[in-house]
Amino acid sequence: MAVTTFVDDHGFSLRAGNLEVRLAETEEEIWAAQELRYAVFYQEMAAKPSAEMAAAGRDFDAYDDVADHLLVIDHARGKGVQGVVGTYRLIQRDGAARIGAFYSASEYDITKIEAHPGRILELGRSCVAGPYRSGGTMQLLWRGIAAYLFQHDIEIMFGCASLPGVDAEALKLPLSYLYHYHLAPPALRPKALPERYTDMRLLPLAEIDQREAIAALPPLIKGYLRVGGHVGDGAVIDEQFGTTDVAIIVKTDLVTEKYFKHYELKREQRPILAFRKD
Repeated sequence: MAVTTFVDDHGFSLRAGNLEVRLAETEEEIWAAQELRYAVFYQEMAAKPSAEMAAAGRDFDAYDDVADHLLVIDHARGKGVQGVVGTYRLIQRDGAARIGAFYSASEYDITKIEAHPGRILELGRSCVAGPYRSGGTMQLLWRGIAAYLFQHDIEIMFGCASLPGVDAEALKLPLSYLYHYHLAPPALRPKALPERYTDMRLLPLAEIDQREAIAALPPLIKGYLRVGGHVGDGAVIDEQFGTTDVAIIVKTDLVTEKYFKHYELKREQRPILAFRKD
C-alpha cells in the first residue's frame, strides 16, 4: 500500500488513494466521528444509548472534549465531515487529568500504568464504517496511530478492547488464551476492579487450541497482539455495549518500528519527513 506522509509540529496527514488519516480539526469533524460511533455501536451492534445520545444520533461523553480524534476520510465522499469513515479516540495524561481519570479507570486499576514516568496514551472508541473494514483501511489507521505516537513521544499505549457478547463462558477459549499467552508483565499489569472482575482462566493451558483461539479473537485485538500487546488480569462485562472487555497495554517501540520502519524515523531526524506548511 503506497502511503504519502506529511508531518509537522501541528499534525500529520497520511494518504493512500482516496483515503486520508489525520486528526479532526473542527468541532463538526468530531461530531461526524461521534455520528459514526453511534451508527456502529448503537445501531449496528445494539448498544444502549442514553436519551441524549439517541436524540442527537451521536455517541459522546466528557472524554471527547479532552481527546484527539483520529479520522479516516474518504475523499471520494468528501474532504471533511462527509468523508469520515473511521475514527479512534486518543487521550493523553493531561487530558485525563482535566476529567479526573482515564476512561479505562472505570473498569480497571491502571495505577501501575499511570505511575510510568514517560508519556502514556489511552486508545478507545475505535470503529470503521462497514464498507471500509478492510486490511488496507486498518493498516492506514495503524500508521496514523504510529505517527501520533512518534510525534508525541508516547512510550505506552493502553485501553479496553472488546469481545462481542456478555457471556464469559461462551468466550472461554479466547479469554483463556489471552490470559495464558499474553498476560502483561506484573510491573505494568492492569487488573479489573474487584466489583467488575471476571476471571479469564476458564480453561487450563493444556486445553487451549491456539489456532482456534486466535481465530475467535476480534481483528482489533489481533492487531494489538501483532505489535506486542498484552492483556490485563480479568475481563469486564459491559452491559451497555453488550461486550466483554479486556485491558490492553502496548509498549510503543514495536508499533513505530513496524509502521514507520521504511522512514528510519528517529526523534532527532525529523527533517527527513515531508513537512506540511499550512
